[in-house]
Amino acid sequence: MSRLICESAALIEGGGGVRFSVGMAHGNVPAFVVRFKGLPRAYLNQCGHIAVELDWQEGRFFDDAGIYLVCATHGALYEADTGRCAGGPCRGNGLQPLRVEERDGNVYLIESNESQST
Repeated sequence: MSRLICESAALIEGGGGVRFSVGMAHGNVPAFVVRFKGLPRAYLNQCGHIAVELDWQEGRFFDDAGIYLVCATHGALYEADTGRCAGGPCRGNGLQPLRVEERDGNVYLIESNESQST
């Protein structure tokens, strides 16, 4: 099962992301999708250091170079293509990836049995 997140054109390489939410067993959880190396990459919007949202300004997830995802609160850095901790206070705790698919000019969340979209 899939759910529309946004149009493909809304995601610019290394640029702003699109926020959405995912319904989990414990309630709605914020998430985001960005474009990196030509592909949409989606993660729960929770820092691996402390579960705060990464973006201080809505949709701003990348560092100034457009290479790493950065927690605006603590400065933790994450690899944009894997969500792995790349430095800072995340100390090896990465972002939780979500499955997404791009087709027909849109980006879709691929929902699993554990999550339901909101």
